[in-house]
Amino acid sequence: MNATTENTSVDVPNYRNTWSRSQRSRLDAIKGPRFEQTDLEAQPRPLAAIDLIAEEPIRYVEGRVAVCHGGKGALGHPQIYINLDHSGAHACGYCGIRFEQKHH
Repeated sequence: MNATTENTSVDVPNYRNTWSRSQRSRLDAIKGPRFEQTDLEAQPRPLAAIDLIAEEPIRYVEGRVAVCHGGKGALGHPQIYINLDHSGAHACGYCGIRFEQKHH
């Protein structure tokens, strides 16, 4: 495996492996006549959200229920309510942002 092939095999720069068992690696997914003359080095490879969300600080709320609004209106996800009765941080099922009840 040469340097070019090794570099393009990484799906995203900040996450070495695939994060799902059903996900194909970059080299397996980008094959065939559709990608024949495509320079893979010139294609965008954004950072993986799985690590970016982990860097996001936990949001502390006063009550027992947190509300995740999903961000930018129609571009975000539906507003959901997260029960914080159990101790520890609880993640939003859509975006992964974590909420925790502030201790008194």
